[in-house]
Formats: sequence, structure tokens, C-alpha cells
Amino acid sequence: MAVLRENPYGEFNFLVDLGTGDTEGPEAGFQEVSGLGQEVEVIEYRNGNDKVNAVRKLPGLTKVPDVTLKRGVIGSLALYQWLRDASSRTVRVHLQNEDRSAIVMSWTLVRARPVKHVAGPLDAKGSDVAMEELTLAYERLEIE
Repeated sequence: MAVLRENPYGEFNFLVDLGTGDTEGPEAGFQEVSGLGQEVEVIEYRNGNDKVNAVRKLPGLTKVPDVTLKRGVIGSLALYQWLRDASSRTVRVHLQNEDRSAIVMSWTLVRARPVKHVAGPLDAKGSDVAMEELTLAYERLEIE
């Protein structure tokens, strides 16, 4: 699905599917998605009789960081209820091109489950939008 082009895509047109198939409406509207990525641990190994005095670097386990989703508080309890239910889902984040006519790249979080839900801060002198954030732990990242 990834669409190659010379100039990079903007970060501001994306869809989030929380495992419900819905990417429309206020409950699917997020301001920010952060933490998408993965890392392969390195295992250092060396035989005692190796001719070179250096370790070999072998690939180890793949680790994925938690992903954080942020949106304005809209009066929906769906994120809190998902956290309370502690069920896992397949979550997808789709990057769109500038005119939103095509998905150009997708990240799939396999067996994602919420591990933290935070609202606020609330400030009587502030003029910002009240925000909530959901942190997801997941087992594997697939990129297409």
C-alpha cells in the first residue's frame, strides 16, 4: 500500500481505526498519534577462540514502544470503556495524501490494548481545548 514519491507527505492528514472499522465522526478524530515505531535488540556474542577481538552483533527480539493518541474531550466514554474492558484490538493508522484521495501508508498495531487514559490538564485561566490521551501497548507493528 505504501506509495513512493520524491517529496515527503505531510503529517496532518491521517485516519485512526480503533478496531471498529470506523474512521469517521468525532470518536475517530484524533489530533495526534505519537510513538509509532519498532526496534530490534542487539545480542552481542563472541566465541573465546575467535581470531578477531570483537563481538558479533546478532539480531534479537523486536520491541515496539507504546503509542499515544490525543484528542479533544468530546463527552464520549468509548476510550475509558475500552480501558476498563481490557480487550485487545487491531488498531490501524492510515496516512493520506494532501487532498485525502488516497491512503499512502498504514501502520497496524496488532493486539493493541489501552494501558493508560489521561484527561486534562484543566485550567480555569486557560483557553485551550480540554484534551484526553490514550496510551496503547501492542505486540507487533506491521507497516504497509
